Amino acid sequence: MRAMMVLATFVAFSASAASAQEAEKPRVVLQTDAGRMVVELAPERAPLTVCNFLSYVADGDYDGGSFFRTVVSATNQNPNPIDVIQAATPRGSDDRSRSPIKLERTGMSHVSGTISMARDGPDTATSSFFIVTQDTPSLDYGGGRNPDGQGFAAFGRLVEGLDVARLIQMSPADDQEQLTPPVMIQSARLLGAAPESCGS
Repeated sequence: MRAMMVLATFVAFSASAASAQEAEKPRVVLQTDAGRMVVELAPERAPLTVCNFLSYVADGDYDGGSFFRTVVSATNQNPNPIDVIQAATPRGSDDRSRSPIKLERTGMSHVSGTISMARDGPDTATSSFFIVTQDTPSLDYGGGRNPDGQGFAAFGRLVEGLDVARLIQMSPADDQEQLTPPVMIQSARLLGAAPESCGS
């Protein structure tokens, strides 16, 4: 009987600790002209990428930026089609206000709702990010979307607003996958404190 009570106490403590750990994960609210999205970040899996993203958030760099690109697998001509929307600061997707960061292999899969860093070659990501609207494994490490096979650095997931992301994805676009007009980001705000690993 005592053993059962100890086990029950241990299980309750473990559940409580797990809940506290989940609650401590940083979240960012993206308020857009299409609605609100909330991203839960994963600093334990992507410390460098999360801190880079949060540095732009802290400085208000995404305010006045936009979701400017949509890719829909049904109409995408790439041999590895994807379903994503891509965002940038007002300075554009090649924002060089900060140095590019090293590509992290975070081990996170690009399932529906994942947020990940846009890039060209290795170690070229700066501020531009994308949100996956349908499971897209070709964006993972070893996937075929990027010719170098290194995939993209996923660093969190939507916990609110996947419907908003899908609405943006289906907005009007030209033949270059550019949204017409872009969907503006009114603000990007961190809820709570930044992880200690980010130096704040």
